[in-house]
Amino acid sequence: MKISYNLLKEYFKNLPKPEKVAQLLTLHSFEVKEFKKEGQDFVFDLELPANRPDCFGHLGIVQELAAILGRSFKLTWRELSRPKKQGKFFRVKVKDVQLCPRYCAVLMTDLKVKPSPKFIQDRLKACGLRPINNIVDATNYVMLETGQPLHAFDYDKINKTKIKDQRSKRRDKSEKVKEIIVRRAKKGERIVTLDGEEYELDRDILIIADQNEPLAIAGIKGGKKAEITKETKTILLESANFEPHLIRRASRKLGLRTEASWRFEHHLSPALTWLALGRLVELIQKIAGGEVKEIADFYPRPIRPKRIKLSFSQVNRLLGLIIPPQKIKGILQNLGLKIIKTNREDILVEVPLLRKDLLLPEDLIEEIGRIYGYESIPVSLPRCSVLPPQVNQELVYQNKIKDILVGLGWTETYNYSFISEKQKEIYHLDNLVEIANPLSGNQKYLRPSLTSNLLKNVQDNFRFFSEVRLFEIGKVFYQPKFLEKKRLGIVFGLKENRDLRLGSGFWVEKGIVFYRLKGLIDTLLNKLGLTEIWYDDVLEKEELQRLENRILNEVIHPLRRAQIKIGDNQIGWLGEVKPEILEKLDLEGKVAIAEMDLVHLIKLAEEEKIYQPPVKYPAVVRDIALLVEPDTKVVKVLNLINAVGGKLVRDVDLFDIYEGENIPEGKKSLAFHIIYQADDHTLTDEEVEEIHQRIIQALEEEGGWEVRK
Repeated sequence: MKISYNLLKEYFKNLPKPEKVAQLLTLHSFEVKEFKKEGQDFVFDLELPANRPDCFGHLGIVQELAAILGRSFKLTWRELSRPKKQGKFFRVKVKDVQLCPRYCAVLMTDLKVKPSPKFIQDRLKACGLRPINNIVDATNYVMLETGQPLHAFDYDKINKTKIKDQRSKRRDKSEKVKEIIVRRAKKGERIVTLDGEEYELDRDILIIADQNEPLAIAGIKGGKKAEITKETKTILLESANFEPHLIRRASRKLGLRTEASWRFEHHLSPALTWLALGRLVELIQKIAGGEVKEIADFYPRPIRPKRIKLSFSQVNRLLGLIIPPQKIKGILQNLGLKIIKTNREDILVEVPLLRKDLLLPEDLIEEIGRIYGYESIPVSLPRCSVLPPQVNQELVYQNKIKDILVGLGWTETYNYSFISEKQKEIYHLDNLVEIANPLSGNQKYLRPSLTSNLLKNVQDNFRFFSEVRLFEIGKVFYQPKFLEKKRLGIVFGLKENRDLRLGSGFWVEKGIVFYRLKGLIDTLLNKLGLTEIWYDDVLEKEELQRLENRILNEVIHPLRRAQIKIGDNQIGWLGEVKPEILEKLDLEGKVAIAEMDLVHLIKLAEEEKIYQPPVKYPAVVRDIALLVEPDTKVVKVLNLINAVGGKLVRDVDLFDIYEGENIPEGKKSLAFHIIYQADDHTLTDEEVEEIHQRIIQALEEEGGWEVRK
């Protein structure tokens, strides 16, 4: 909003220089974005908060400066006398009090319309308004002073209407009186505004009208019909208060934003209408002459000033410094508040009707703080020891796990912690925690496992992708003690029509998703610094009854499943989903899934580790392929290779399983990478060949398997 320095000086004697005014306002009240010289004036561009409509005029800024400088400020305007009788020349009719809480009007006669005095024109131009004539300029000038939009109608252009005389005993007795009606516009009704633009109106727009047609768009712009011209001798001045939300909607609908609409949108106080109207009459009589003939004030529900009790100790406690009670009272009085009652401990103040933002004691304390000066609050160190927050290791490792999985090509998914009745039936789940008041049938139970929702994710993604790799970290819930655990779920799915060829050129028909997922888990656990990782495919009956493993019986294939173990600790399971479950879910493909106890996993990862420097000597990789019986366990082959190879075998990776063409009936092929590496020297070809041959010999003689040449 633009503020004229010369207009401020009208009400504030010994006003500081413009640079000082800008500094004071920025430090204590509102940010001054810029100020510049325009002619003989300086103009400030203020950034005003929405809750301070009392400062949408110069008087509010004067009140702020008075409080900042410790001075009192009082208006010397002549107060407009209250109407005793009304209705002789005009009447006001408001059809909805909610939309127009107050409507004040004054009829003035014997005016001379002419150009405004130079000081008025200069100040209007400085604030971005165009001078027109002394009557219109006076309404705009008082708006700049008070913040209250005003309007002047040519009284002679308002149509009269026949109104029955209630004072007469004759039934046919009536008189013609000019009536100002505040109402909603009718659909299709039109108005031509002062700038010559025509607008089509509807019921969302409030208008000021006479008996026949609209005179103005309420709170936005006046109409051409009752425009003030050089021939105007009698005027009707309007000062009203309108419902802000309606004005905002109408302004946006019409694409018409004005100085008046901007102010009305910010909840102006109804008390401002009478104050501004009195000032307008005084100014018009000064620059255009005229006589007041009649005054109307429609105000059926007047608001009362609010009173707030404020404790001196609360002021000091919240601001963190001691301000003397006398200083507190002085600040509040300079802000325009009235002291009703005071004692040693507290004070009772009456808030002016224009300050609608002051509702609580805390609001008053904020006013005291900013006027006193936040820079006056002393800098002091806290009186307690400040301890750094304890690192949440669970969150650290949880984020690390997410980073590892995302880096390996998996995508995180987020699911609700609920499952439906249908999911319960598909997975044969029982003893579920039922929601007392579910939002829908799909959210009837708390999930006992991440598996059901992850499989639903695979089902949804198979419509767009032939390979799905997802993971989720979330909580699961168990009966009967309403146990709650955080788990990590990982799923890998391949469509049936996907090319299942691996890099070696072998075709894989069984177990591909299982072993791909197992490889991912190995990598994840290794990156977390965990060792002694192994998989136990022997699940005892009591293990299957454990809460964490119960879903294995219903969902996971009995021949392709395993417990994930670190040393003697079981942290979860993985397995391939049964074909019948996939069929129920209408999934054409292969899916493997794993779940792990996240808290247990993180606890193992947090344990102390012995640092081992990286080996600086190169590794040698040899491949080996075996023909074994279909029921041969991979772990048995791995154990034999590690036992024979000893310390020089750094790692053994299964990279291929194949059954089918070129493989003897009743056999399957297992292919391994064997990594040889020494800690103290570079291995020679002879050393590697010797160990490799010993391993081949042990596999053939002790294992009874055929090594493929």
